[in-house]
Amino acid sequence: MGTTVAIIGGGYGGAALAKALDPDFEVVLIDPKDSFEHAVAALRGLVSAPWAERMYYGFDRLLTRGRFVRGRAASVDEDGVTLADGSRIEADFTVLASGSSYPYPAKSGVDDTAEALLRQADTRDQLALAQRVLLIGGGPVGLEFAGEIAEQWPDKRVTVLDSAEDILGGQFLPGLRTALREQLDALGVQLVLGSPLIELPPTEPGRYAPFSAFTEAGDLLAADIWFRCHGVRPNSVALAGALAGAARPDGFVEVDDRLRIRGSARVFAIGDITALPEPKRSKAATDHAVVAAANIRALAAGRPADTAHRPGPAAIIVPLGSTGGASQVPGPDGPVVLDAAATAQYKGGDLLTGRYQELFSAGVPTAS
Repeated sequence: MGTTVAIIGGGYGGAALAKALDPDFEVVLIDPKDSFEHAVAALRGLVSAPWAERMYYGFDRLLTRGRFVRGRAASVDEDGVTLADGSRIEADFTVLASGSSYPYPAKSGVDDTAEALLRQADTRDQLALAQRVLLIGGGPVGLEFAGEIAEQWPDKRVTVLDSAEDILGGQFLPGLRTALREQLDALGVQLVLGSPLIELPPTEPGRYAPFSAFTEAGDLLAADIWFRCHGVRPNSVALAGALAGAARPDGFVEVDDRLRIRGSARVFAIGDITALPEPKRSKAATDHAVVAAANIRALAAGRPADTAHRPGPAAIIVPLGSTGGASQVPGPDGPVVLDAAATAQYKGGDLLTGRYQELFSAGVPTAS
């Protein structure tokens, strides 16, 4: 029998790692969802039914040698994974790739594809009724969502609220924020910055129910529907035995520069669950998968794990609909800002769906 690698979580990092190791290892991919959810396309999927259908890829189309186990990991130790139903998967190497949760609709929050599509359709109907939309959070999710709504429904009045003095946050160039603000203004999106609401709206997020609310600065905001666009949380899995000390109180997991969980030689963590000081985005997770794959291959062959992960410079791609947006990427002499056309080419046009069609060996993705 070959070397077994158990991967907990089939998100961006877990799916990429499973695909990379599948030809040479006995890969067991564990996830409570029935399909891979391409969250990068979630906001466009919320405003467009055809795009919602392009968000989901069956795990049965990912692996050739390995197998997919639908279940929720309850605990991890040096020798494998115990699932919530009590079943046990023994493994030579284990990778924690359980990702993070984020307020709906940036992530579906449910495990069944059919249920997720129904939820999106219901919210889409609610949003279609609204003329005034409030998005709480001026980071990349709030801005992207504003762009998607404005492109789909140009007559809606969209307001983005954030307690910060400027949009986006993070170590980004002023030119990036300027480009985004100018485009948002041209789309008719209002920015209300520098003061939070006194209290959250009295209505449920994502439901048509007109309301008014005051900011602490005294501004009165009236809207028909609102969404929360901030608040990432790790999807924690209990670490047992010698691994227990690597879990922080906030749920993130400490790793070394080889992405091994602190105190372990054979258990790794990748993606959003890691306590690394870098953005929790799909690119970081797939970069982690490359490092973990190299180190698992080395250890399985009796060599040292000698591939280190080095967080890259601050970079971000922020589409505003299918043709707008701006980006900051590394350049030969430091970071540079890309315009709307380049942003659409890199991400906004197809929201990376082509990449995941290839990963899942799917000509046309399905929702099964």
